[in-house]
Amino acid sequence: MESDKELGKILIIDDDEDVLLAAKMLLRKHAENVIIEKNPKKIPFLLNNDTYDVILLDMNFSKDITSGKEGFYWLEQILEREPTAVVILITAFGDVEMAVKALKEGATDFVLKPWQNEKLIATLSSAAKLKKSRNEVTQLKQAKQALEEGINQPFKDIIGESDAIKQVFNIIDKVAQTDANVLILGENGTGKELIARALHQKSLRKDKVFIGVDMGAITETLFESELFGHKKGAFTDAKDDRAGRFEAANGGSLFLDEIGNLSMQLQSKLLTVLQKREVVRLGTNKSVPVDIRLISATNMPIYEMVEESTFRQDLLYRINTVEIHLPSLRDRMDDIPLLCDHFIKMYCGKYRKPIKKMSPIALKKLQKYQWPGNIRELQHALERAIIMSDSNMLSPDDFFFLNQKAESKAEAEPETFNLDDVEKSVIQKAINRHGGNISKAAKELGLTRASLYRRMEKHGL
Repeated sequence: MESDKELGKILIIDDDEDVLLAAKMLLRKHAENVIIEKNPKKIPFLLNNDTYDVILLDMNFSKDITSGKEGFYWLEQILEREPTAVVILITAFGDVEMAVKALKEGATDFVLKPWQNEKLIATLSSAAKLKKSRNEVTQLKQAKQALEEGINQPFKDIIGESDAIKQVFNIIDKVAQTDANVLILGENGTGKELIARALHQKSLRKDKVFIGVDMGAITETLFESELFGHKKGAFTDAKDDRAGRFEAANGGSLFLDEIGNLSMQLQSKLLTVLQKREVVRLGTNKSVPVDIRLISATNMPIYEMVEESTFRQDLLYRINTVEIHLPSLRDRMDDIPLLCDHFIKMYCGKYRKPIKKMSPIALKKLQKYQWPGNIRELQHALERAIIMSDSNMLSPDDFFFLNQKAESKAEAEPETFNLDDVEKSVIQKAINRHGGNISKAAKELGLTRASLYRRMEKHGL
């Protein structure tokens, strides 16, 4: 035998107390735990409150001495509740026909009593290995499903050489290979999920699964089911057993995005799981241990929320062993040329267009814009420009919609009478009026197209 406790946790159900005690005395040397039960009606309770590596089930109880019908009934009940259960049926009246039927019904093996001790231990040893194998297959299937769901999530390298983003890279390098919980803080569109994926890819768990969960998109009623899983029949639509995100991420990394959106009640449930490092599926009382590396993110002022008692301080302590503050795009304007080059290549490839170039004036315009939507807004702006542009050179005309955003509340009277400022304002309004068409704007202003471009460059438009 490989170890003294290789049989794991054994459940024995038999109405003969002598059989139960004899089996327990024999198996306790080889199993981590041996649970015995006389009454088969307690099987649902036992299965609902614990998991077992092997179940030894008597085929005949007091109501039915020889037919084995009760054994088949309870075998069906066990497999309905636990499809991966390994069940060995025992009887004093076995024959080949009954054995074959038991195997067809889902039993793993069939033994006669009185049994030979060495043979029983050998049978249980094989059964325990089978259970371990089934558990591994189930976990692999769940991890595979999670990977397939995540494979459509676009992952691109983090682009940038600015001092602000280099500080982020430095923290990632220091913390990635630890299992420290990380909290990523930053505005919407700054790339928090990319940072989380980078942490995972540089970690010791890189060959395991990465599971991302948008906490803001999960309703309170589905929170426990999504994160902790559920058992078949736990609620109306629970048609099958399902592992939650914590179980699916076991061994890998779990990314909880927008964690600041959780209600206080859900925060409490999450904290309990993080403290105990185990989950309980809805509809059961079983605790399932989980080993995850937790990465969280939020765009909300989480420290202010703690002061206002809308976010639990103990949960904050639990999730932010290390914090990464992700800079906004306006704090890393030096990275815009690199980001533009990256997105231009991406979308020209996607839409099968020749690689376009960014004119210096257009680039300067993008660097003057404040980008409230950060990198996500820049990405969408470039995608739109590439789709709509007929030229191989992107010009300020291709980003006229940014002018409309910046000037959406343009005032009728100028705030200043400084001639340079007035000229800049008039040029901007003329461009907006003509939807970014430089030729029409130049004609209305009484300028040539080249002259208007010179003035736009002068004013950084």
